[in-house]
Amino acid sequence: MNLKFGTDGIRGPVETHITPEACLRIGHATGLVMKEQGWNTVMIGKDTRVSGYMLESALQAGFIAAGVNVSLCGPLPTPGVAYLTRSLREKFGVVISASHNDFLDNGIKIFNSDGEKLSRELELKIEKILNGDLKPVKTEELGKASRFDEAGARYIEFCKSTVPSNISFSSLRVVLDCANGACYKVSPNVFKELGAEVIPLGINPDGYNINDGCGSTHPELVQKEVIKQRADFGISLDGDGDRVILIDKEGNILDGDDLLYILAFSNPNRVGAWSGVVGTLMSNLGLEDGIKKLGYDFKRADVGDKYVSKLLAKNGWLLGGETSGHIICKDLISTGDGTIAALKVISSLLILEKDPSEVLANYKKMPQVNLAVKVANKDIINDKDILDFIKTVESDITVGRVLVRPSGTESKIRVMIEAPEEKVANKFAKDIISLIESKL
Repeated sequence: MNLKFGTDGIRGPVETHITPEACLRIGHATGLVMKEQGWNTVMIGKDTRVSGYMLESALQAGFIAAGVNVSLCGPLPTPGVAYLTRSLREKFGVVISASHNDFLDNGIKIFNSDGEKLSRELELKIEKILNGDLKPVKTEELGKASRFDEAGARYIEFCKSTVPSNISFSSLRVVLDCANGACYKVSPNVFKELGAEVIPLGINPDGYNINDGCGSTHPELVQKEVIKQRADFGISLDGDGDRVILIDKEGNILDGDDLLYILAFSNPNRVGAWSGVVGTLMSNLGLEDGIKKLGYDFKRADVGDKYVSKLLAKNGWLLGGETSGHIICKDLISTGDGTIAALKVISSLLILEKDPSEVLANYKKMPQVNLAVKVANKDIINDKDILDFIKTVESDITVGRVLVRPSGTESKIRVMIEAPEEKVANKFAKDIISLIESKL
């Protein structure tokens, strides 16, 4: 079935890739591997895609066939499942979600008992079993299933606990876009219970409208509403709640690089675990320069929040993230969490008594252009003409950085170019895209 882990689990179209049979096999193979680690219970959460009900049943059957007990959490943000696996001990977690993709796709994300994405070693073990014979354990060893109705309430309380007790949100008006996804119930309640006036968007999922013109990939929706409502902040989450984009009261869109800088700027302790920050190959060169000027070390991981997390662990650091809005605050949670990142950024600004623009005036981004082209086969990136042209662009003295890579979550080739002048970055990015398109 060619089921392989990408940068964020196994993901693809439901009709051809993430089918019920695929999920049955993923559940069975994952269950067998996890049992070897001593984890006999799995927490399963999902987002609001219409396919989630179908895939949840198939995945559940696979785990039960492997002799693993199943605890069904219902719709719950990805980081909520990560939190539960860590807090409830000796369990692992699975989320049925394709994150920021549209409803036609779905995927499987897996967390170990520490609430972290699986190691590549465990992923390879699962892949090795996936296409083999599916043999259930003995009948008396089959797993059992139950519902965990407290999942949402526990996650809400956890999110609230990350805000210092001396910080009040009672004076804030917040526009909150939940992308018609997994956060539609829990995240508005987090901000309401902290005292904020919440203007919710994207809280009416119908199975098909997840990420549809809303969420972190469409922050302009919140941007307009912030201006209209004269709100203090706008928050755009993605379909499974692990990404966030913020909008300030002036309508400025703050991406993951901006949020990382605010968090680094606001932290007074820049030694030990707080001595460095991790970004990715996509992080703006201006962010790297700004972070270093604050006194931190800065390292780049491959694109993907699990690689950010891995590099944080290697260096013993606590703060990292991606331009797309995955922000990892390891002092609070083991993985990227859009709601908690938003809470921490807003709390930090309240403590500083500064607007985002005042903080962000201390660093300057280099113009960066990001384009993508849909492809049937991502191996086209290895075409000799394309590779030669990329080298030509990289050698141009008017260009800063060039990154051309296959997407880890979609059938796309992504092109990123930074240059001192935006028109230069735009030109070369379009030239690369045009060459790729001519090869399709």
